[in-house]
Amino acid sequence: MDWYWALTIALIFLLFMMATGLPVFAAFLIANLGGVMLVIGTRGFGMFSNSIYETVTSETFVTIPLFILMGEILFRSGSVEVLSSALDKLIGKVRGRLYFLIIALSTVFGALSGSAVAVAAMLGRSILPQMKQQGYDSGLSNFTILGGASLAPIIPPSLLVIVIGSLVNNVSIAGLLIAGLIPGVILSVIMGSYVILRIKINPKLAPPMVDHKIYTAAEKWKAVASTMPFGIVIFFVMGLILLGVATPSEAAASGVVGALVTALIYKKFSMKMVWKSLTSAVGISSMIMLIVASSKLFGQLLSFIGATAGLIDFVGNLQIEPWMMFMLLMAVPLILCMFIDQFAFLLLAIPLYEPIIRTYGFDPMWFWTLFLINLTIGSITPPFGYTLFALKGAARDVPLDEIYRSSWPVVAIFLFGLVLFSVFPSIITALPSLL
Repeated sequence: MDWYWALTIALIFLLFMMATGLPVFAAFLIANLGGVMLVIGTRGFGMFSNSIYETVTSETFVTIPLFILMGEILFRSGSVEVLSSALDKLIGKVRGRLYFLIIALSTVFGALSGSAVAVAAMLGRSILPQMKQQGYDSGLSNFTILGGASLAPIIPPSLLVIVIGSLVNNVSIAGLLIAGLIPGVILSVIMGSYVILRIKINPKLAPPMVDHKIYTAAEKWKAVASTMPFGIVIFFVMGLILLGVATPSEAAASGVVGALVTALIYKKFSMKMVWKSLTSAVGISSMIMLIVASSKLFGQLLSFIGATAGLIDFVGNLQIEPWMMFMLLMAVPLILCMFIDQFAFLLLAIPLYEPIIRTYGFDPMWFWTLFLINLTIGSITPPFGYTLFALKGAARDVPLDEIYRSSWPVVAIFLFGLVLFSVFPSIITALPSLL
């Protein structure tokens, strides 16, 4: 069978398995095991076991469970509540203050979880009912939640970034981690500016400021001081990487230590809390490891059937301009991530995209950061964006068509950001170049 037919059948089968509602790891596992049996036979299972061994023994992948454990401990340490209270005091008496609180909180939650779906569901359950009760506009509230949640895969430490750095050759994980920092901040500033503009045009979108307490400078400084333990954790992770003192794995381990110290300071430390954090982190990490091992095997199968070499030859003979190829590579995730999970498509795309990126000489740091932003756009684009359904599941009384309408401004802002960062690549590469 020709390589292109084998590749087409493999992709269709894998997408079909995901469309049936199977978990991502199960879809990858079934597709890979079926491919091994058809292409190699029973002796190919040694290749699969080797992929698992390489994954679980890789020093790079130690970063994943450590970052997950850090996030679990911080969620249970009381730091989220302290941060929420501190941000509330710092924002102060501003019309539509909860809109800005959501954008700020989702930036923090995104750094902890790395999942847009998780952040959208969390904010939809916790803050959206409060906003509705206080008279905030439902559409603009949905916008801030969807927009803020979508920063999660971009702002470090992002698990998707670590997976990319682990599977892509000749790219620095530390560089990829900090590459999303400036784009994430720029996108959050644009969203905040959009909210300010909307409220200025139509003041009815935010409730009047009546009985909000005005905090003194001393109270605000005290609020800032209360967040210092969390700031130490951020320094232990991103600060040490930026300074070149620690590798991502070492910084992740430092982050876990910092999270435990934070729990002690906030008087939330207990062996029960640690045990719950560990069991949750082990469950999530095991699933991710199995998916990544399956992705490695998928890449090996593509090489075995000649699809990788065939794809490189095909792309090399296309003789199209690099910018046209770039637009084509960006259009695919934009469409497909409306239908499948970001993580699933990422693992599907890396073995296919990497040889094309090498052929055209794209800067991998720049390309994969843009790719992550693109995945995010797909997940908030109607009608099938995953993040939209996460918010709908958390806010059952909000009509789906209203969530759809709220998502379009977010899509427009992220598309604008994508164009901006494509035209001015230094926005992405500035921080990694300091390493």
